[in-house]
Amino acid sequence: MTARSNVDTLVTVYGGSGFLGRHVVRALAKRDYRIRVAVRRPDLAFHLQPLGRVGQIHAVQANLRDAQSVEAAARGAHVLINLTGILKESGRQRFESIHSFGAEQVALAASVHGAGMVHVSAIGADENSPAAYARSKAVAERLVLAAQPQAVIMRPSILFGPEDDFFNRFAALARMSPVLPLIGGGHTKFQPAFVGDVARAIANAVDGKLRAGTIYELGGPDVRTFKELMEYILATIERKRLLVPLPFFAAKFKAAFLQFAPAPLTLTPGQVDMLRTDNIVSDAAIADKRTFAGIGIEPEPIEAIVPSYLWRFRKAGQFRNSVA
Repeated sequence: MTARSNVDTLVTVYGGSGFLGRHVVRALAKRDYRIRVAVRRPDLAFHLQPLGRVGQIHAVQANLRDAQSVEAAARGAHVLINLTGILKESGRQRFESIHSFGAEQVALAASVHGAGMVHVSAIGADENSPAAYARSKAVAERLVLAAQPQAVIMRPSILFGPEDDFFNRFAALARMSPVLPLIGGGHTKFQPAFVGDVARAIANAVDGKLRAGTIYELGGPDVRTFKELMEYILATIERKRLLVPLPFFAAKFKAAFLQFAPAPLTLTPGQVDMLRTDNIVSDAAIADKRTFAGIGIEPEPIEAIVPSYLWRFRKAGQFRNSVA
């Protein structure tokens, strides 16, 4: 996206203080970019400072529901990256306002300031999906490309890494419950992607190594069913739990109440709807080289990363192998 020296290039990262954000900021810092992190609460983004040199990373206030703050955070930047997203609606944080409206505001700011753009969506984005999350992600892609046709869009599968919300969540649930539900029978397919690999792909896009106006689908080296992932988690944390199939209609009924429960018990109706569709890279993306392999990244398997942070859910931690 740019031919200038990375040291002279300013990248604004919207949502840069989150799980994926901190890895993206680290990847950009290693490549000597100057980084402006646009977040709702800059005072909660100090953990990003050690990822770069003194003065290389700074945080500013921006809210994707406020077009003026989005535009202000874009001023002087050469590339804009939108990572902002929510998994559950609450208060004024709605899928439409954050995913669709917010993404469009970033794209419009990129167009006004002549900046490049990388937008992170999700595999499963579909305007005809029964899940509001997936519909809003698809609408966002359409709005982004309409406002900034040269934008690069990334669709990762579920992300794993030390602070992830998938492996950690179900490992925590297994620690407190004798049963793990297999929603829809556990047949939904996933292709988990290491968060560090996705961050590298985004940094490559900022480097200008990816095709403009293109949607990339990023999945790890292995495709596994929901049931297989639950079995892997239990084997890794060395616990025996009963895996019970739960039909979609029953899961949807339970989710009507569990959406108000605290983590890790939270389950929303939208999440149940998302599990009706496989979360894997499409054949079209593979054929068109719009995947990790197509951009020269060899993705990490879950076996290489997940055990390094799930050990804390074992009965005796990392010091003894035991079966609970």
